[in-house]
Order: sequence, then structure tokens, then C-alpha cells
Amino acid sequence: MAPSTARSAPSVPYVIGCGLAMGAADVVPGVSGGSMAFILGIYGRLLEAIAGFDPELLGLLGRGQWGQAASRVQLGFLVPLLAGIGTSVLVLVRPITWLYEHHPVLLFAFFFGLIVGSIVLIARHAHWGASGLAAMVAGVIGALVLVTRVPVTMPHDPFTIFWSGAVAIMAMILPGISGSFLLLVLGQYQHVMEAVKGLQLGTLVPFALGCITGLLLFVRLLRWLLHRWHGQTVALLVGFMAGSLWKIWPFRTVLESTTTAKGKLVVLRDALAGPPSPEALAVALLLMGIGVALVTGLEQLQHQAGVEEMGG
Repeated sequence: MAPSTARSAPSVPYVIGCGLAMGAADVVPGVSGGSMAFILGIYGRLLEAIAGFDPELLGLLGRGQWGQAASRVQLGFLVPLLAGIGTSVLVLVRPITWLYEHHPVLLFAFFFGLIVGSIVLIARHAHWGASGLAAMVAGVIGALVLVTRVPVTMPHDPFTIFWSGAVAIMAMILPGISGSFLLLVLGQYQHVMEAVKGLQLGTLVPFALGCITGLLLFVRLLRWLLHRWHGQTVALLVGFMAGSLWKIWPFRTVLESTTTAKGKLVVLRDALAGPPSPEALAVALLLMGIGVALVTGLEQLQHQAGVEEMGG
């Protein structure tokens, strides 16, 4: 993976748009903001920017070298990206959670198309020798293990919220693995979403601290893998995305569910199902097609914006 200095810096409006897309994806259990970063060609730049938060950065700040410190963490990239993500989460958390509760088939059919389209395009950058195929299989298996877990009941104390945030953010940065879904598995999704809606700092602060901690630790490993074994790591990530399709398939049968104290239904176990009618299948295929077409359009937008290809 080429160093960041060799890349054309994406424009601020493009980065904000990427943040909006990532925030929207992260709200939906089963869809990854990391997938959107990969699709939009800012994934490598994002990893490098986050990896810049290290002891050397503290040294630069201690010596008052503000310009070098800002350059080390690519502040001109991170600030608009985070602004987009934050805006998207705050603005879209209500409509997307409403769609998730009332029209999940439509929502997941669209995202299914997004992921399928991105797998096809991103796979061009993977290594498809024996090691790449093994990495892809490992990614598929790992994703299936994660997305088929049954949600558990966990307390909502600050320490549990902290480490739940750390686990979720590691998933959010991985294409194909949804941090929101892992929050669902850990029994924290509804609690955190309600905290976002109500700006409940008692939950949001430990969750944010957990996210920061998990992100700083995990990104270094992922960045090293991309530098050392780029093709095989991309194949691994393609496998993660392919395995996650099990959870994003729009037609499902609920096997076990429960109701929260607020009367909301939470699915504990489900299984794949066929479409209930030809009309439902037609609508789902249309939305999937729109998702695939959108990914193709995003690739063209990347070229026009001077951004790296998918996976950047």
C-alpha cells in the first residue's frame, strides 16, 4: 500500500460525504462503516491517520510543533470525516432505526447490493494465490462465527459500556463486520442508541473512551498487515464482507426473540428464508440492483475526485 504522501488528497466535501455514508452504515446492525470507507477509497488513509495518534504525536505537541502534529494525524482529513460521521449518526439515527424496525427488508436489500457490488470491485485488488484464498476462507468463517452469535444480557455499567465500545469499534473498522451488530450481541445496542438519541453522557462518555482505546490498538495491527501482506489482507477483508452477507440477507425467519422493558422486540436467533412473494423478491432485487449501481457510480466518483481506488 502506497504511503499517504503519494495519494491525491480527497476534497473536503468528498470526505464529509464519506463520513455521512460511514455514519449511516454504522447505525444499522449488520452493516459496517469500514465497508463504506473501503468502497469510497479512503480506507488506507483512514488507517494511517488513526495510527498517527502515538507517543511521537505527544512529543510534537509537547514541543509546540502544532503544524507537524496536525500533519501526522492528517487533521485536514479527519476533522471533516468525523464531522460527517457525527452529523450522520445524530441526524439519521432516528429514520434508520425506524426503517430497521418497520421496513428491514427494504433497508437490508439495499445494503446487500452495496456489499455485493463492493466485493466484486474490491476483489480485484486481492491476492488470489493459495495464501489469498486461505485468507478469504478464514475471513468468511470468522464473519459467520461473529454474525451468528446469539445476543446475551449484559449490564449497562460504565466498565461494560467501555469494553463494549472497544470491541464494537474494532468491528466497525473492519469491512463487512458490523459494530452495531456486535453491540446487539453484547446486549448494548438499544441502550447505546437511546443514549445517542437522548445525549446521555453517562453512557456516551465511557462508550467513546472505549471506542478510542480499541481503535488506537487495533488499527496499528491492521495497518501493519496491509503494508506487509496487502493482497492477502484484502482477500481476508473480502472474506469478512462475503461472510457478513448472511446477516444482511433481507428475508429471514425469527427463531427466538424477546421483548425489552420498553416493549421493543429483540431478535435473539433467526435463519435465512425465501421471499414471501414474487413481488417482494422483485422489490428486493430492485433495491439490490440500486445498491450495486451506487457502488459502481462511487467508483467513477473516486476517479473524478482523484481518490485512490476501493480499499485505498
